[in-house]
Amino acid sequence: MRSPLMTNSRCLGVMAIAGLLLGFAWVDSKSGSVVGLSEAPTPGRHAFSLDVEGLTRHYLVHVPRGYRADKDWPVLLMFHGGGGRAEVAMEETGWAAQADRSGFLAVFPEGTRSNPDRPARFAGNPQSWNDGSQRPAVGAVERGVDDVAFVDAMLEDLKSRFAVDVRRIYATGFSNGASMAFRLARQRPTTFAAIAPIAGGDWLEALKPDRAAPVLYITGTEDPLNPIDGGEVRIGRRSYGRKPPVRQLIDRWVALHHVVDDPRVVFDRDGARGLAYRGGSGEQAVVYYTLDGHGHHWPGGKSLLPAWLVGPNIASLSATDVVWQFFAAHALSND
Repeated sequence: MRSPLMTNSRCLGVMAIAGLLLGFAWVDSKSGSVVGLSEAPTPGRHAFSLDVEGLTRHYLVHVPRGYRADKDWPVLLMFHGGGGRAEVAMEETGWAAQADRSGFLAVFPEGTRSNPDRPARFAGNPQSWNDGSQRPAVGAVERGVDDVAFVDAMLEDLKSRFAVDVRRIYATGFSNGASMAFRLARQRPTTFAAIAPIAGGDWLEALKPDRAAPVLYITGTEDPLNPIDGGEVRIGRRSYGRKPPVRQLIDRWVALHHVVDDPRVVFDRDGARGLAYRGGSGEQAVVYYTLDGHGHHWPGGKSLLPAWLVGPNIASLSATDVVWQFFAAHALSND
């Protein structure tokens, strides 16, 4: 006889995958330690709040070891997946440790939830981003939250507290958070030196930015929530619509950069393959990584997602390392 525990687990799993199909990412719903508001730019984690268009918004900052205010520091924004939390994104991706090694401010913005007076939970009170997709099942989209205005205000708040190198501000994210990174590249092209979306969609293709930001994109070939070849996404008998092939997304950004040469293989090991398209100045304008057999997980990070739900977590590639190496090679011009 099927055990009640297995039945409940399967039901919970179906709920999880349903949310992920709408741009969500499963996270641990247990509350973490409370981080107090701190104005001191000492190394470690700090939490900040600000009011934006009638909402109290939150973000975490990991200040790297060796931080001092007499020099400007690069800034990386990491957008959690829908249903996620900033604290969990920090823990699962390893960006705090990378910030210590490489010397930058790692910033983890918090999405919004339907009931801000209750803790963020995947089931019942999930956080999400208004990624511009017009998908009504994504809470922040349905509520019309202006997350671009939040990012604008957050960056101004950050600059009032820390020494920021405004030529080296970057955005990355996972799933719904990846889509938020794409939105920022299209709507704030002169703010972000480069972006690195992981396993998410670009929903604003009609919006042509004045400047095409360099893009690094990573996805798994066995990701059922971001099907690499496109097609219908289903849970059981229920359809959650169709997604275009990932290749179309890449081709759009290659066109925005006016790349004419064929891509060059820059990585090919252990099932991970990276193709780089070079811009007019010889820089890597678009880089596209595919991970053979990998599912809907941050590559190389911690994961709470079972393979029977969202595909296997088998990538040996560290997205955090690859993304930072890409970011470190890009900065806005002095113009």
